[in-house]
Amino acid sequence: MTAGRGPAPSGRGQATRARLLDAAAQLVGEVGWGAVSTRLVAERAGVNAGLVHYHFSSVADLVREAVMRTAREAVFQLVDVLSRATDVRAGVDTLFGFLRPYTGTDPASLLMMEGFLAATREETLRAEFAALIEEVRQRLADWLAACGHPDPVASAGVFAALIDGLLLHRAVLPDLDLEAYQRTVTRMLSAGVPEEGGRDE
Repeated sequence: MTAGRGPAPSGRGQATRARLLDAAAQLVGEVGWGAVSTRLVAERAGVNAGLVHYHFSSVADLVREAVMRTAREAVFQLVDVLSRATDVRAGVDTLFGFLRPYTGTDPASLLMMEGFLAATREETLRAEFAALIEEVRQRLADWLAACGHPDPVASAGVFAALIDGLLLHRAVLPDLDLEAYQRTVTRMLSAGVPEEGGRDE
């Protein structure tokens, strides 16, 4: 993460910083990564433009932190809920229920897509996304192992990629049959799982 200039913000400064991050996250999905500017962020946040550079060393650093904050919040909310599922079927049901609001064209989905694209060009962002993906894979693998899955590590990687892929596909295929995908994923992840850990469809 990028540190802001000066001492750590407190009180009103923390609130202003949060507003700037929220504004940047909204704008990435609306206008694209490269079009976010100091002026746009300040206007959206309702603050003086000088505060953008008081709290962040550059607009690029602000946008990177905003994207990673949003990405972490979304994926760990999913993983935390998923980890409470006691079997594979319940977990897949949880996953698809969580994904339904993410249409591929909503602000959060667009932000994630912009972030992944920017990560192919920015080394710091790429490293942060890579670390996040690895952590998500590990937590998914832990959950699958607890469900009795015979190959939790590789399956967790496929499961994580599936989540990203569905978001990308829904952006161009809005009528994607999520129910059909859900049944297929349940069968795939339930294969070889003992009855007490997961149930075959």
